[in-house]
Amino acid sequence: MAMSGGSEDGEPMMEMNTTPLIDVMLVLLIMFIITIPIQTHAVKVDLPVNDPNAVKPPVDPIKNKIAIDATGATTWNGAPVNEQLLRQYLDQSAAMTPEPELQFQPDPQARYEVVDATLAIIKRSNVTKLGFVGNEQYYKDF
Repeated sequence: MAMSGGSEDGEPMMEMNTTPLIDVMLVLLIMFIITIPIQTHAVKVDLPVNDPNAVKPPVDPIKNKIAIDATGATTWNGAPVNEQLLRQYLDQSAAMTPEPELQFQPDPQARYEVVDATLAIIKRSNVTKLGFVGNEQYYKDF
């Protein structure tokens, strides 16, 4: 066992007893852990404040939607626009990197001339990401 001698009882013990050394090492480790100072440094982060009165930019960097209702009124992200303002928004959108997606949704009752004129404005603005939204409403017509 731990106190046994060599092969014969009269020989000196050749192995060192490491149990007290391990006990001392564990006590010192616990003492060092207890005496380590608490880390009190902090990283200061200025988070943006959500202002409900803030004006949302007219050109969204992710996606924008042009809709034409049955009366022929054109809207950009829900706000009514005329041809000049639509051209400005499309130019701003085409200049962004990466270019935001443009969704086009005409009403089924909208006049073809208005839809065609709006598509011509979109084509002249060199928009490359154009998608048609709401085509499922026409599936019974064809």
